[in-house]
Amino acid sequence: MRELKSIVMGAFLGLAAFAGPALAQGSNASLTIVREVDSDRYDPHRSTARSASEVLFMMADTLVSLDHDMATIKPGLATAWTMAPDGKTYTFKLRNDVSFCDGKKLTAQDVVYSIKRWIDPATRSPVAWRAGKIEDIVATDDYTVEYKLKAPFSELLYQLTQSFAVIIDKANVEALGADFGVKGFNGTGPYCWGDWKPRNEFRLKRHAAYKWGPPIYQNTGPAQIEEIVWRIVPEDNTRLAAVMTGQTQVTQYVPYSGMAQMRANKNLRIVESKEAFWTYFVGFKIDKEGVSDPAVRKAMVMAVDQKAIAENLYFGEVEPAYSYISTEALDWNKALTPKLIKTDVAEANKILDAAGWLKGPDGFRMKDGKKLSPVVYGFTGSTWQKLMEAIQGDLRKIGVDLRVQLFDATIAWGKMATQEFDMFGMSFPYISAGDALNLYFPSANAPTPNRMNWKDPATDELLTKGITALNDADRAAAYGEVLTKVHEAAVWLPLYHEPMKIAASARLAPFKAHNIYGCGLYKGLDLKFVR
Repeated sequence: MRELKSIVMGAFLGLAAFAGPALAQGSNASLTIVREVDSDRYDPHRSTARSASEVLFMMADTLVSLDHDMATIKPGLATAWTMAPDGKTYTFKLRNDVSFCDGKKLTAQDVVYSIKRWIDPATRSPVAWRAGKIEDIVATDDYTVEYKLKAPFSELLYQLTQSFAVIIDKANVEALGADFGVKGFNGTGPYCWGDWKPRNEFRLKRHAAYKWGPPIYQNTGPAQIEEIVWRIVPEDNTRLAAVMTGQTQVTQYVPYSGMAQMRANKNLRIVESKEAFWTYFVGFKIDKEGVSDPAVRKAMVMAVDQKAIAENLYFGEVEPAYSYISTEALDWNKALTPKLIKTDVAEANKILDAAGWLKGPDGFRMKDGKKLSPVVYGFTGSTWQKLMEAIQGDLRKIGVDLRVQLFDATIAWGKMATQEFDMFGMSFPYISAGDALNLYFPSANAPTPNRMNWKDPATDELLTKGITALNDADRAAAYGEVLTKVHEAAVWLPLYHEPMKIAASARLAPFKAHNIYGCGLYKGLDLKFVR
């Protein structure tokens, strides 16, 4: 506690400009949320940042929504939908009482425009594939939309819950041009664009007419808080101090080192979600010398102690990962669970010995005159620096000389699009097995995001079977086979599954954490002060 007090006091000065006006007891005038980073823009089709999605979910709506269980599709702007027997046409029936923040009524034409802009090559959306292979999308009347696919897309409804699929206003997009999502955004969400000061704060104002929130909330609108302030606080200890001193009322961006103290603080509560699907891993570029040997990859996976990483670096607040996706995620192959590679340093050494990778005088392994010394790329920042140091230490126990190179996020993505490295560190959000597998493992997605260069016709065929399946069982079976193939090949080194933990003021009414795209507050409709 003495150390925590020191941290809080040391960070207190940094809060001087952070303090806002004192609120009356029980006032719902304003709520401040702190987070680590901002987004470069709030255009749903141009940003894949979680920080963009956090705000977009509050400013806009999707055709369908996702329940807190991360599996059940619920109504959104559409009250009902049907799928044709061939799985190629979805018909959505829209609400007729929805309006944008500027008062204009939403019609089916807005949905058609939004989806077509999403998939238009001119938009250059990096996530257009999530909309499926669209034949056409048409408005058959003011409140009916036909979504026609070239091939069935078994996860279409899940993808349509994401922030990339929010419905936008054509007139607003055309009026703002390149400044759309930078200087304004006219949505149908529970909050409207207020004032954005990049890298500082984003103020959202309540959408007074809103009454069409997803039925997963007790309150479906209007929002109970009049103003939401998303404030950027990059430094861990300052965010922790902001929570401990009540300068912020909600955040999911607190260091795990302070979690025990926050749980013990009667003025705070920790809101958690078990259905949290965000996984950290290191991938192997499987056609690079050294890590191209499956025995090497398996031994390296076996050498890393995920349990120690979870306990020592993250104070036991994260789940050690041996699987590539959470075993709680939709379509996880349960038959694979007992076969996952677990930590066993002795066995890892035996595997490398048997494969002919022998230790030299310096303790590192060699084969055919080549030293086992792979290069791994990752991001700068405390998270990946600590992780890479831990992995490097574990791999030395089996004679692997891991060379770590970390880059700032502004250039890391470009570096990871090259063939310069042997391994790379990454984390990602997902809803289902298909969501993850169709992103990383199709041959066509090499060299990025398939940075492993995993090119396997059988995998491609199974992914196609999964994505075009007409029922849940066939989809799960196909994706289950892919999961088995890539796990047996040790294509990734899984590290940990990050849970959803939100620190909230006890002055707020109890609410549930969501985990869609890692956005714990989702639409924030149940947020309100009770004292």
